[in-house]
Amino acid sequence: QVQLVESGGGLVQAGGSLGLSCAVSGSIFSIDNMGWYRQAPGKQRELVATITSGSSTNYADSVKGRFTISRDNAKNTVYLQLNSLKPEDTAVYYCNARVFRTFRYIDYWGQGTQVTVSS
Repeated sequence: QVQLVESGGGLVQAGGSLGLSCAVSGSIFSIDNMGWYRQAPGKQRELVATITSGSSTNYADSVKGRFTISRDNAKNTVYLQLNSLKPEDTAVYYCNARVFRTFRYIDYWGQGTQVTVSS
């Protein structure tokens, strides 16, 4: 009943920028933390950035100063602005939302969107 739909991935040159978005739909009472994770081939999924319902943010050291996470609560959408991209940023990016439903918080994941950075 809860679905996360991502968009905005693609191919970009090193030093370029890209914007990702993820909209949450379905039976939702409230959304707590939201975040972005990424997974490169052969590697484990890692945290990129998170944002609380009060808009406090947290970033992985590897993306600090380059990426910006934000959210629009009225639209149930989380965004990730990727600037100064590096080839090592190449990965599938997944959005995450902690949704309150059925009297508990449950984590939901998007399908992933590919970000490829060429050198």
